[in-house]
Amino acid sequence: MLDFISAVITRALFILVSLTGVWRVTWVKKDHNYWFLTFLFLPLVVEMIITLKSRKGQDYKWFSPPIFLFLISIIPSIWILELHHQQDKFSDLKCKNLVSSENLRKVIALNKTLGNGSLTNYLKHFNQVLSSVCSNDWILALHQILLILLILGKWLLPLGGGVTRDELSQLLLIFVGTAADILEFTSETLSDVKENSPQLVYIILAVWTWSMLQFPLHLAVVNSKPDSEGEHGVQEMSLMTKHSTDMWSILEALFIQDGPFLVVRLTVMTYYEVFHQMLVFFAIKNFLVVILNLYRLVVLCQGSSRRVSRDTAIP
Repeated sequence: MLDFISAVITRALFILVSLTGVWRVTWVKKDHNYWFLTFLFLPLVVEMIITLKSRKGQDYKWFSPPIFLFLISIIPSIWILELHHQQDKFSDLKCKNLVSSENLRKVIALNKTLGNGSLTNYLKHFNQVLSSVCSNDWILALHQILLILLILGKWLLPLGGGVTRDELSQLLLIFVGTAADILEFTSETLSDVKENSPQLVYIILAVWTWSMLQFPLHLAVVNSKPDSEGEHGVQEMSLMTKHSTDMWSILEALFIQDGPFLVVRLTVMTYYEVFHQMLVFFAIKNFLVVILNLYRLVVLCQGSSRRVSRDTAIP
């Protein structure tokens, strides 16, 4: 029963956040046709019904369909909001940026001036409060809520078959670090985009979307080795099988996160001629992660080859 409730609540939160994103898109674009984006919620609803009926709400071992479908339902809204913001940055000069407690109090004060007015006045003032917030703050909040909900959602979802609580705790810790890196990449790099560089916006959003695919995958933590195996079986296991978690962690760093992040940052510095201290620092950080993962890969390969040579030399 607890698994059933957790599965329903998690997917309900996914749909609620996605619905907020669609509502914000219709708001800024002033086009109700964007409500058709809610059709992207249907696969998540169908998946919930199938999972509750066939698996009692339990997730899968290697892959999380609800998290993947949640990303499908909200990423298009974030793309539209980001592209609209890059084309209409001057509107932020007329809004209240929520970067200080003083500005936050001013925004909240708009709602307190209503008093005991009618519902119409309340909606009017509420509309004024929402429109006074900068679009950049809306987008940043949506990014933050998305990443936090991905972590909490994975924690709340019932464990899939073969996934231990130890592996889940490791996965959640990895998610926290991954989410922080992704948020820093999008917020810092998009702020460096010049008005005449729309192509760079598409590149950054494409890399961001690609990096988000780490969250439905559990390959970097879940152990693929069988529970019982003899000594002979250990000797004949391949490198990928024996060090599956290490290998997948290396592949994710090289091809899904730090590798693409490094390429984008180098492109921003060289081709688009944007250069500042924080950009250089994070580019060096991505470079170190890539180099250290390559070093780790070499160590694993050398250790495996030495072990095979030693085993073949034993009569």
